Amino acid sequence: MNRRLLVLTPLAAASALALSGCFFSDSDGPEMGCEILSDSGGSVVVGSGLPGDPAAPEPASGYRTGKKVVYSSKYMVATANPLASKAGCEVLKSGGSAVDAAVAVQAVLGLVEPQSSGIGGGAFMLHYNARTKAVTAYDGRETAPAAATENYIRWIDDTSNRTAPVPSARASGRSIGVPGAVKMLGLAHSEHGKKPWKDLFQPGIDLATNGFLISGRMSDAIAGAATNFLRDADATAAYLNADGTPKALGTTFKLPAYAATLTTLANGGADALYNGPLAQAIVDKAGVSVGANGAPITPSKLTLSDLSSYQAKKREAICTTYRATYMVCGMPPPSSGGLAVAQMLGIVENFDLASLKPTNIDGEGGKPTVMGVHLLSEAGRLAYADRNKYVADTDFVPLPGGSPAAMVDKNYLKSRAALISMTRSMGTAQPGTFGTATPSGTSTAQEAGTTHMTIVDREGNVVSMTTTVEAGFGSYHMTNGFILNNQLTDFDAPVDAAGLPIANRPGPGKRPRSSMAPTLVFKLNADGSAGDFALATGSPGGATIIQYVAKTVVGALDWGLDAQQATSLVDFGAANSATTNVGGEHPAIDTSNGGNNDPLVTGLRALGHTVNLNAQSSGIGTIMRSSVNGRSVLAGGADPRREGLVLGDSFKP
Repeated sequence: MNRRLLVLTPLAAASALALSGCFFSDSDGPEMGCEILSDSGGSVVVGSGLPGDPAAPEPASGYRTGKKVVYSSKYMVATANPLASKAGCEVLKSGGSAVDAAVAVQAVLGLVEPQSSGIGGGAFMLHYNARTKAVTAYDGRETAPAAATENYIRWIDDTSNRTAPVPSARASGRSIGVPGAVKMLGLAHSEHGKKPWKDLFQPGIDLATNGFLISGRMSDAIAGAATNFLRDADATAAYLNADGTPKALGTTFKLPAYAATLTTLANGGADALYNGPLAQAIVDKAGVSVGANGAPITPSKLTLSDLSSYQAKKREAICTTYRATYMVCGMPPPSSGGLAVAQMLGIVENFDLASLKPTNIDGEGGKPTVMGVHLLSEAGRLAYADRNKYVADTDFVPLPGGSPAAMVDKNYLKSRAALISMTRSMGTAQPGTFGTATPSGTSTAQEAGTTHMTIVDREGNVVSMTTTVEAGFGSYHMTNGFILNNQLTDFDAPVDAAGLPIANRPGPGKRPRSSMAPTLVFKLNADGSAGDFALATGSPGGATIIQYVAKTVVGALDWGLDAQQATSLVDFGAANSATTNVGGEHPAIDTSNGGNNDPLVTGLRALGHTVNLNAQSSGIGTIMRSSVNGRSVLAGGADPRREGLVLGDSFKP
């Protein structure tokens, strides 16, 4: 595909740059960057501890107002933690590639945001190569052990003990899949890395050795998991004080075991996690049958062979056109994210969304309109209905027709759009039908936490990567300084309530379905091919990731919001139920009196929506190609619902 440079409509006046939260200087002088403006003026390096340092710990907040779009001229990184953003930005500043930066970011996130991701988990990455114009999907999803049966998660034994794993499926060894993130990063780095692999772990090693101050989100997560840590001696030692209390906000946190593990990976490559002492430690910890507190634990059936045989995979991204203006690319199965987002966009492009943009647009994205939320939520119901019935690991269960083509066909999606009423919510949608044999059952599995990074390097290469240990602190099993995932709980039971087989049922070597949706958007050339890079985004949030990504893409492409506005915009949408989410943490939403004082909420209820006003846990990171004073620049936004930060190089308007 031939792609030329894309310049979008100007997003802000140059005078706004001084308020952007990123440090800018004369780009004709010595290159600077990876710094921010402090409240007292001047620049602050992240992690310095000086006033204005965004890494200074403060209580976790549901939403932080006032975040502004960040601009840079050459490179940019957006992650959910300031220390991780700093690590990635410094790699980019020194000439590293987007994949190099992703390795450094992941190594730091496993330390500073261990509740969300780490080297004991999995990930999906979309990569854009600016030179070859190729988009590649990298699959680092965890796999079930070879000994797993279709009842692996729900029963201790298929024949002799048909009771649930203890203390729960999640907290047992049964939830632990073969970690895939490290192997995936190793594969991507072998193809797109510029800096030596061994050099990319030093920021994480330094932080684990010298310590950092525990942030609000990390302290809250530790407190929430404290009781479960008592079953694991390593987790207890790492995250609890000597008296058993959880380590609190602002505590200096060091983890020498993690520094040692990163050193092993730096010197031994990605394979060091899948062979040798680290692999044996994973198998041993997953196989524990009695907790440190004496409580029984159902062990995993994971073996060294499961680890040594694990393969990260390159897959073909799902790329579909949107409004004959853009090409949108997402992850294929075993993630359902790319398909569901593509279906939602393919449905709503049959409606005039541009006329339904938010009102009172401000730095927080404005107030969504009733019909804008209604249409995207109805599209979500239809997309989730197909997701729940048809999508699983396609190495085991093919999609209808054997590829995504049938599910993203424009005529099919137009027929799905015709099911949407402008006067009444459908409540629950039925899946579409296809002329090929397909799975019969309906999925009910739900996912939990995660984190996301979006990176553009100085050569224009792009990484959008979502990475996870599944629920907060995964399985609560810890070894050598890192948490082991509970990803296998993303599988469904083998059959549904009607006794029909479910596509996303467990199986040996199978990858559980995900909703992770790293997304890349390109301008569409006149000949229908993908053109210049326009946008990259993604989010954590379990099954609601699909909703967060869809509203961000629509916010940017249909409603003209800048990267920060589209990211900050109210989180809204629906899975396949009568419930429609409207993020009550957002300042544009009035949750008083049960939402009855808010015209958006009452308008949706009048259409038959059951509105959920609970705070949404997105962690969106967005980078767009923009124009300021006629200059092509990068514009970035980090989710105000988490501790995210955008950093880049210097820029002079």
